[in-house]
Amino acid sequence: MYFKNRHQQAGMTALGAIILLIPVSLVIYAGIRLTPVYLNYLSVSSTLNALPAALNGQAVGPGRIRDKIERHFEIDAVNYPTAKDIYITRSSDGWQVEAAYDDTATLFAGISLQVQFDKVVTIKSTAVEDDSDDD
Repeated sequence: MYFKNRHQQAGMTALGAIILLIPVSLVIYAGIRLTPVYLNYLSVSSTLNALPAALNGQAVGPGRIRDKIERHFEIDAVNYPTAKDIYITRSSDGWQVEAAYDDTATLFAGISLQVQFDKVVTIKSTAVEDDSDDD
């Protein structure tokens, strides 16, 4: 007579599946909540990357740079950071434009994830616009 060995298990128990499912679902949920934050950063980054080409051959100053950023942010529906939150400083070979900001994504009541972004672009300029809007 053939008896099946009861000590061998073939598969996962329901409790094991639940224990595995909880951390996996938390990671997936955090990814879903962080997606808009990173899509916003991609819009900010693409705006800053497009600045040198958009201002090529023009007299450049903080006012004109901020105006271009504002227009791009309006088109891309970027609400945070605003154009006023972008740091524009003079460098040796032109202007340095930096978007350094924190953004948060709420997971649950009282629990949120904070992400820090820092994007720097240098705009090379030979002609300088007379602008009193230096930051």
